[in-house]
Amino acid sequence: MNEQYVLGIDFGTESGRVMLVRAADGMESAWTVVPYPSGVIERRLPGGPPLGRDWALQDPRDYLAVLREGVAKVMRSSQIGPEMVVGIGIDFTACTMLPALADGRPLCTLPQYAANPHAWVKLWKHHASQPQADRINQAAADRLPEWLRVYGGKVSSEWFFSKVLQIVEEAPEIYAAAERLIEASDWIVWQMTGQERRNECVAGYKGMWIKGRGFPPQEFLNALDPRLADVGGKLARDYHPLGSCAGGLTEAMAAATGLRAGTPVAVGNVDAHAGVPGCGVTRPGTLVMIMGTSICHMLLAEERKLAEGICGVIQDGIVPGLWGYEAGQAGGGDIYAWCFRTLSQTPESLTEEAGRLAPGQTGLVALDWWNGNRSVLVDAELSGVLAGATLATRPADIYRALVEATAFGTYTIIRAFEKEGLDIHDLVACGSLAQKSPLVMQVFADVTNRTIRLPRTLQASGLGAAMHGAVAAGAYPNIDEAARHMAGAQAGHYTPQRAAHAVYQRIYQEYLALHDYFGRGVNDCLKRLRAIQADQSTSRIS
Repeated sequence: MNEQYVLGIDFGTESGRVMLVRAADGMESAWTVVPYPSGVIERRLPGGPPLGRDWALQDPRDYLAVLREGVAKVMRSSQIGPEMVVGIGIDFTACTMLPALADGRPLCTLPQYAANPHAWVKLWKHHASQPQADRINQAAADRLPEWLRVYGGKVSSEWFFSKVLQIVEEAPEIYAAAERLIEASDWIVWQMTGQERRNECVAGYKGMWIKGRGFPPQEFLNALDPRLADVGGKLARDYHPLGSCAGGLTEAMAAATGLRAGTPVAVGNVDAHAGVPGCGVTRPGTLVMIMGTSICHMLLAEERKLAEGICGVIQDGIVPGLWGYEAGQAGGGDIYAWCFRTLSQTPESLTEEAGRLAPGQTGLVALDWWNGNRSVLVDAELSGVLAGATLATRPADIYRALVEATAFGTYTIIRAFEKEGLDIHDLVACGSLAQKSPLVMQVFADVTNRTIRLPRTLQASGLGAAMHGAVAAGAYPNIDEAARHMAGAQAGHYTPQRAAHAVYQRIYQEYLALHDYFGRGVNDCLKRLRAIQADQSTSRIS
C-alpha cells in the first residue's frame, strides 16, 4: 500500500482544493487550490440581469475547471504516475443544487435558459427561498410533525426542497425543463464516471430523505404545490451509502485530468461530514467543528435524539453504524472578513489588538447572525446585533465581540445537544479558522469550557474525501479502518481558562437574553428592518 495514493477533492464556497495523499498513512504528497472563475454570483448573472436579495449562485463549469486544472497540477508537482492513484473521493458544500437535462447538461449552459437565474446552481448560502421554507415548515408542522422533528423542528431555506419550491413558483418553465434536480456533489460524480449515483448523506441531511422511508410523502408535496407531483421523476430511486463506488473514471475525464480511465470514484459526500473521519473521529463524544466561511458542527452517537435546531440526525449519515448529527452557524469566517473589510483594518493588526483585551473588557455583546441563523433557530431572515457600543468603542472591541458571539453560538448548539442527553467531552476543530487564528480558538475553548484539539491536517474535508476514495477502491474495508491509518492529531491543543470561562458565563447570559428576545418572536424588529430595506431597494430600482 506504500505505493498507492488517493485523491481527495474538496469543493468549497469560493474554490476547490485537490489533495493527493498516500493511502498507507494519509501523508500529503501534493495539494493545490483552484479558485472558481465566477466565484459566488450574488449581484448579477454573468452578462445577465441583476439578482434579488439573498441570492447566491454558481457556475457548474467552475467545478469542472477544478478537476482539469487541480488534478493535473497535483499530479505534475508530485511526480507520481497515474497508475499509482487507486481511488478518488469528493466532497461538496450542501445543499448546493442545480437543474439539468437527463444527459447531465446543466440548464444554465444552454443558451435558451442562460439568462434565467433559476437555471443556475443554487449555492448552499442561497437564502432567497426563505418564504418557501416557511411554507414547508408550516405545512410539515400540521401534516408531518414527526418527520420535521428529525430536522430539529424546522426546514432551512438552504435545503433542497425549499430551493426546488422556489423554482416551481418563480420559474415554472425552468422546473418543467429540468429532467433532473440534483445536488452538485452527485452531479460532479456523474461527470467523472458517466453514472448518476446519488449519495445517502446529502439526501438525508438536505433533502429530508430518511433511510427506509424515502422522501416526504407525495401527498404532502402535492399539498405544497400540485406541480410537485412529478418531482420524483427528477430525483432518483436509489441512494448509495458513503464509501461505495459510483463507478470508474471515464475516458474523457481521464484524458482531461491525466489519470487512468476506470480509476474508482466514491459516491459524493458533504464537506463537513467528510471532515469528521478526516479529523480521526469515528466514535461518539467528540464534537467536530469545520470552521471556514460558516461553521458546521458534527457529532456521532449510538442512539437517535431529537435536539432543537439541528440540521438532521441521520442513520449512517457520517460513519456507518452510528447516528450522525449536524448543526451549524451560517456565519463564521465571513463575519470576521466583513469586520476587517468594513473597519478597513488588516486581520493581523485587528487580531493583535483584540488579543490584548481581556474577556468582558469591550463592554460589548453581539449576536452572530450576520448571515442568518442556522442552529438552533433555523431562520435565515435574522440579522446581526451589536449591543453596548459607546463613543470609546474601537475596531478591536467590535472584532473581539464578534469572535465571542460566534463562540456563544457554538455554545448554544452544545447546550441543545446536552439538553437531550448527548455527551460532548471535547472538540476537534479544522478548517481555515482553526489553522490561522489562535485567538479565535482560545476564545472558543474558554466559552465552551472544553479542550479543542486540531487534526494533523487542517484540510480535513479533503482528507476525508480521499479516505472514502480509498474505501471505494478497496484499499480499506471501511471508513473506521481508513481513519485509523490515514488520520491523526497534532500534539498541541487549546485548553480552557477557568477565569475566562467564568466571565464568559456572565456575558453569555446577556447573549442568551438577546438571542431569545430577537430570535424567538418576542420582538421581530430585525425582520421588519429587512422588510423595510427590501421595500426601499425595490422602490429605488423602479
